[in-house]
Amino acid sequence: MNILFLCTANIQRSRTAENLFKALDKKNTYKSAGLSAKYCEEYGTTLCTIEMLKGADKIFVMEKMHLERIKEYAGEQYLANVLVLDIEDKYQYMQAELVELLKSKLAGLI
Repeated sequence: MNILFLCTANIQRSRTAENLFKALDKKNTYKSAGLSAKYCEEYGTTLCTIEMLKGADKIFVMEKMHLERIKEYAGEQYLANVLVLDIEDKYQYMQAELVELLKSKLAGLI
């Protein structure tokens, strides 16, 4: 299964999720990206593309606003594959609390 994690800038939350689950689970393919062209360009991170959305079997976004950005950017066709995790932007990359939160929220979903 192809799984895509999305947040705003692909620095902390989505990148943590991608690297965490790549290490824990070899049966799926994990990718991450950001949904803000401004921040992805500023920080040199990966910006989400239509191709990434098309290739994903499951898409996990960190906040409801990310779901709205997908809808604005790509329409409603990918929304059936999207689940909002409700993880606010207050964590650092691989912060222990973020790792535990991701594990608990994604238990049984992947």
